[in-house]
Amino acid sequence: MFKKVLIANRGEIALRVIRACRELDIQTVAVYSDADRESLHVRFADDDVCIGPAPARESYLKIPRLIAAAEIAGADAIHPGYGFLAENAEFAETCAASNITFIGPTASQIRLMGDKAAARRTMADVGVPIIPGTPGPVEDVDEALGFAREIGFPVIIKAAAGGGGKGMRVANDPDDFARAFQLARSEALSAFGNGDVYVEKYLARPRHIEFQIMGDRHGNIIHLGERDCSVQRRHQKLIEEAPSPGMTPELRQRMGDDAVRGARAIDYVGAGTIEMLLDTDGSYYFMEMNTRIQVEHGVTEMLTGVDLVKEQIRVAAGERLSVTSMPLLRGHVIEVRVNAEDPARNFQPSPGRIEVFNPPGGPGVRVDTHIYTGYTVPPYYDSLLAKLICQGSTRAEAIKRMQIALDFFIVEGVATTIPFLGRVMQNPRFQAGQVDTKFLERESDLLREP
Repeated sequence: MFKKVLIANRGEIALRVIRACRELDIQTVAVYSDADRESLHVRFADDDVCIGPAPARESYLKIPRLIAAAEIAGADAIHPGYGFLAENAEFAETCAASNITFIGPTASQIRLMGDKAAARRTMADVGVPIIPGTPGPVEDVDEALGFAREIGFPVIIKAAAGGGGKGMRVANDPDDFARAFQLARSEALSAFGNGDVYVEKYLARPRHIEFQIMGDRHGNIIHLGERDCSVQRRHQKLIEEAPSPGMTPELRQRMGDDAVRGARAIDYVGAGTIEMLLDTDGSYYFMEMNTRIQVEHGVTEMLTGVDLVKEQIRVAAGERLSVTSMPLLRGHVIEVRVNAEDPARNFQPSPGRIEVFNPPGGPGVRVDTHIYTGYTVPPYYDSLLAKLICQGSTRAEAIKRMQIALDFFIVEGVATTIPFLGRVMQNPRFQAGQVDTKFLERESDLLREP
């Protein structure tokens, strides 16, 4: 087992990894930018190293500084968390070249699944259903339009090296295609330094379903059930739950088997997710693979009782998975993301000082957060303040607990998404489980204060 783990991240995920390491009797090293000097992950780690100015490109995204910090602090492993460099193959390669274990999949696995066109081909080769689309990136707009006509409109143009909803444009008809194609290419080039795009059939009202995958270096690969991430805004997840309201045991078996088959095709090691779109007729398609721990991993942890972060660390150290089959699911779990944003102003970020902070509690309530009274939310990073996760014996009980928890969740000093999330929980269609990726577009009144 490792002696010391450096956490190449910040915020709540850095604290989450610190807790897991303490349970495993592993020392931790926090890295921080000038803006995060007073953050809790710095306070609770065994060691800490400043890695640069506030902007992420000058600190958390600087691979040489992270490697130097690990060497200075004597860390023998690095946990990337999620975001920043978590899915950066170069970072994983540099760790290996520096004799530091990267707690995650191999660089080749990250690179293969990070190329969405290559990922589609890999899944198709082992029989996992994929959305009809171009076999790879297309550069010529007329060639791409020909593919679009063949598979039928509407279509979605997606960045081959993308993620986080960037580099995506929907074309509803041939007249709209050229403009959407150029916009997607331009945004992809700006966001990822790679303008390659491909074209897929666009599903009008699918559910976004992701299967949690865990694999070790001994050939064991399992899934730990699905999470429904359909409540989104501009491809950004806002609410996640498990089990999915649209799932049946038979469908879970088929989708889960395909998810494992896809992960086994690349001998996957560590935690990851196979992301799928579930259409209204019960058909489903592979969308992408995330080669890291997910923001919403706590949903699966509460539902199954498996500590995914500790499993990540054990697997990276060469140990076998502690679970070899899917555990029994324990009730229903819902997670909401509390962000420092104003939904009434197009989710405009709201940095500033936290004047009052009162997190909720009670049976079945979990709060993963890094903020406290007096903490200053910096303007440089993701606006996530906390993840509120509620578990109930039924979906109705989980929703009720979430409603109460949101009522008791007080954050003053910055605008937050708490009131908006409370309105979603009271929405009759959400309560009935009638959600898909277009839910908020149809229920746009939820975005406005009453």
